[in-house]
Amino acid sequence: MDAKDFHFVMIKPTHYDDNGYPIQWLRSAIPSNTLASLNGLAEAARERNALGEDVRIHLHTYDETNKRVRPEKIAREIRRSGGKALIALVGVQSNQFPRATDLARKFMKEGLATAIGGFHVSGCISMLDEMPEEMVTLQNEGVAYFAGEAEDRRLDQVFRDAWAGDLKPLYNFMTDLPSLEGEPTPILPTKHIQFTAGSHSSFDLGRGCPYQCSFCTIINVQGRKSRFRSADDLEQIIRDNYAQGIDRFFITDDNFARNREWEPLFDRLIHLRESENFDIKFIIQVDTLCHKIENFIEKATRAGVNRVFIGLENINPDNLLAAKKRQNKITEYREMLQKWRDHGATTYAGYIIGFPGDTKEAVLRDIEIIKNELPLDLLEFFYLTPLPGSEDHKVLLSKGTWMDPDLNKYDLNHRVSHHPKMSDQEWEEAYREAWSTYYSDDHIATVLRRAAAHKKGRPGNKLFLMMWFKLMIEYEGVHPLEGGYFRLKFRRDRRSGLPVENPLVFYPRYAWEVFTKHLACVGVVWRAYRIYKKVKASPDRKAYSDLAIAPMDAASEADLAMIKETRGGTDAAAKSARDASIVKAAKEKALAS
Repeated sequence: MDAKDFHFVMIKPTHYDDNGYPIQWLRSAIPSNTLASLNGLAEAARERNALGEDVRIHLHTYDETNKRVRPEKIAREIRRSGGKALIALVGVQSNQFPRATDLARKFMKEGLATAIGGFHVSGCISMLDEMPEEMVTLQNEGVAYFAGEAEDRRLDQVFRDAWAGDLKPLYNFMTDLPSLEGEPTPILPTKHIQFTAGSHSSFDLGRGCPYQCSFCTIINVQGRKSRFRSADDLEQIIRDNYAQGIDRFFITDDNFARNREWEPLFDRLIHLRESENFDIKFIIQVDTLCHKIENFIEKATRAGVNRVFIGLENINPDNLLAAKKRQNKITEYREMLQKWRDHGATTYAGYIIGFPGDTKEAVLRDIEIIKNELPLDLLEFFYLTPLPGSEDHKVLLSKGTWMDPDLNKYDLNHRVSHHPKMSDQEWEEAYREAWSTYYSDDHIATVLRRAAAHKKGRPGNKLFLMMWFKLMIEYEGVHPLEGGYFRLKFRRDRRSGLPVENPLVFYPRYAWEVFTKHLACVGVVWRAYRIYKKVKASPDRKAYSDLAIAPMDAASEADLAMIKETRGGTDAAAKSARDASIVKAAKEKALAS
């Protein structure tokens, strides 16, 4: 064996489905930003000979959402190559911790040093006085934890310790969040990108958030002081990825509109697109007040932004206040969405079900209001979930309130607590019915008509995305964000504690599931395609209008059900009018002086 080789194996784990099988696809939806960031940092460590010039560092990356991870096989390959190794389970969210635990134990059994990092570890270290039992147990078995971010050459220390066989139980950088400017390019090998839908890659340009949403973990993991990459960093990221044929990107910043450097960043992308003819497109995440920033939407779409995820969360002002999401103003929703629509961007929004004031009837009524009054393309629903690392989780834990002990369910697609007003059954019914009513044939037709009426509407794109969301929920039973094409299952990869099924049971059932799901999906897609063809063939499609896309004055907007029928809506409208009056008076006074 050659003791001068060091293998750094980076694995982004998936999580288990309800039957205990890892959720994996032939093509998965979203590439891992954490995997890209850590791979870039590891490449830089290798280039600067972090373990000395006589040690060769080998990097291995696995995204388990689209590639099977077999610890025994990986261990054999490492032993065959020779040298030492560190297994890093990266970007592990709470719902992925059980899968990460199973993998870690298998690697430890093979005699390989193993570490886990990500939001679950960092969030628990940040918010809790003591580590949860599942973390303590695994740490006692020899698994190390990394809390915080790996920039500022922090990998060097971990590499040296792993090389010396002296990995620390915990690397805690939570109180020392690094600058991002000048850090290495987040980048994944093309072997990963080709196994994602649309061949997207991802990166972040900023971390941290100044807001105080109680359900959020980001503010407690990445901090409340925002940190940013520079325009030069952005250009390097684009050029490095573009050189290997990657031109579609998901910018993972939780709220790009609060990046104070948004304009020079967009200007640099505009230059690449308009002066150097880079064919690049982006998905970004923003808040509901982004349209108030002068030129933000105009420059975003010129820069290549064609899809926008908006943290709508709810249309009840009382619910938003209860969650400390004071920055969301329902009186701004229509104007913001209409402006994105005017510039040709497809809009997504997240909607949380289970705020303290919710009832099943109120939730379903609010979804109907959204369908009728907001020009939104895609809406995705989440259970209000007390994620470890959030204020909500810490409060419930301190009160001894019941929370489901199975972390695998903390994926926002499962109910893991009780609701003060709804029974468990009502809450689950509200969640399921919200999906089915929004993605009904009638509403799919409405969204397509709105798109076909606009010269930049791209109804075909809307149809594809709505089908993706509908089919993932109805036939795969997973949230669209963790969906993919062609579900893969491996008999021996089942969750620990569950029996490995007999091949005579497993394989016929798996084949039958694949056949029946695809047959049902073909029927749904064909029905939706007929709707699409009918909309496109309509001679008066350009004349179509409805309440959501029609221009309105302030008086008419005050009569919207979103204002009149939601809890706190009337008060919110009155406050908005007062604020506007104050701003107008201040401007007039300034002009007069």
